[in-house]
Formats: sequence, C-alpha cells, structure tokens
Amino acid sequence: MWYFNWILGIGLALAFGIINVMWLEANYAFGERDEDQTQHSFERASGKHEMQSHRAIKKR
Repeated sequence: MWYFNWILGIGLALAFGIINVMWLEANYAFGERDEDQTQHSFERASGKHEMQSHRAIKKR
C-alpha cells in the first residue's frame, strides 16, 4: 500500500505546482504583478538582496 501513498503524494505535489504557475501567470495577465516585482521577491527570499546591501555598505 505504500505505493498508493507515494503516487498520491506525487500527484498532489504536481497539482500544487501547476496551480501555482497558473496563479502567477494570471497575475501577470491581469496586470496585478510585473516581472520586476517578481524578481525583487525572489531576490529578497533568497537573501541576495541582503548580500547586495552588505556589499554596498562594505564598499563605502
């Protein structure tokens, strides 16, 4: 029975990913979001924004 749980989990994960992409594309289509806003969100979440801020401070 483990295989049933495994395939169910994979299916739910794929469905979640597909729905997430559709939601993001809908936000672009209706003008609620633009590419710069998304890029900024990813940089902030990954910590690159903070690293760039620290580098700018160190250069001064």
